[in-house]
Amino acid sequence: MLETSIKFEQDFVALISAGASGIGKVVAETLLSMGARVHICDISAEAIESFLAKNPDASATLCDVADFKQVEAVYRDLNDKYGKLDLLVNNAGIAGPTAKVEDIDVDNWQQTIDVDLNAQFYFTKLAVPMLKQNGSGSIINVSSNAAFFGFPLRSPYTASKWALIGLTKTWAMELGPDNIRVNAVCPGSVKGPRIDGVIERDAKERGATAEEVRHIYQLQSSMRLFVGPEDVANMIAFLASPLGACISGQAIGLDGHTESLSNNI
Repeated sequence: MLETSIKFEQDFVALISAGASGIGKVVAETLLSMGARVHICDISAEAIESFLAKNPDASATLCDVADFKQVEAVYRDLNDKYGKLDLLVNNAGIAGPTAKVEDIDVDNWQQTIDVDLNAQFYFTKLAVPMLKQNGSGSIINVSSNAAFFGFPLRSPYTASKWALIGLTKTWAMELGPDNIRVNAVCPGSVKGPRIDGVIERDAKERGATAEEVRHIYQLQSSMRLFVGPEDVANMIAFLASPLGACISGQAIGLDGHTESLSNNI
């Protein structure tokens, strides 16, 4: 009989960027419930304190993921605490501005690229030596269904998510001979405060109501749904487990089948 419940070995170590709230928190707590040892980083000291209060077996580092020196500090803490790494979840990301290309502030563009793309490079660059030393491992990039389409009013976000798919496939090719798998999970709209804020900004830009925009977002999916953060966490756990042992270089849509992101109202 196939055993489908996922349990990680006692010494399995996972690192999740932006892991104290939102999707990252659910991912971290899911992995903890499956037996993994979990280290997170986050930019919010308050969020980290709250996370650790509820998850005392985890560990954490305060970090701005767009700052390479702070990312290096995360890895020093990780190495001091556990001395190894089995799974990196590149979860950190921001929505970025909602505006037409000519109206996007250059600083807002740069901030989005720094957090949504450069940070993924920083974390992966430092993870690879530890994964190679371990003899195996997995890197999972949290991309977006925006990586499969154009996405009006979201240029920097879309650019970073498309780029992350290219990096996923490139890193899978580079690291496959070292038994390191690299995949991307590409959620659609995920329930929570972040998508609520995106919808409100989109509605303002279009001169529509939030309810109209939310309805359009739901119509983008064949299943007419928003996914939950637990759906993302479960997919990541599957890919990181022995059940996903032969999966690498994939960009996996988790969105009820997105038909279009044209956002026409």
